Parts: sequence; structure tokens; C-alpha cells
Amino acid sequence: MSATANSFFSPEDITVLRGALDKWCLEKRIDIKSTEAQFAATAAIGLFQSGYNTSDKLLAALREHKGL
Repeated sequence: MSATANSFFSPEDITVLRGALDKWCLEKRIDIKSTEAQFAATAAIGLFQSGYNTSDKLLAALREHKGL
């Protein structure tokens, strides 16, 4: 079972997550439907739940994430 299986996100949370992921994919020139983008989305959810709860903070954390 996924660690995020019991998580609930508001529409505002989804907007933050998607906005940061879209910007990250654009910077990296990665298709949003790619496997790499899926890994980034998973990382973004974890980072968001750790307190990176604005698009700017989340994008900065994705840029510094070692696994991406």
C-alpha cells in the first residue's frame, strides 16, 4: 500500500502540486505523462506533506531533490 493511500488533498493543494510539477517538467523538458514525471509527482506529494506547501517552495525542493 502506498504511503499516500490515505491522504486527502483539497482542490487548492492539487493546484499547488500540479503547478510546481508543470513548471519542473517544463524546466527539465520532460513530458508530464512520462515515467520520470510520475516519479517527480510522487516526490512532490511527499515534499508537500513535509511542509513544502506553496508552489514556489515545492518547485525549489523538486529542483534540489537528489533522486530526480
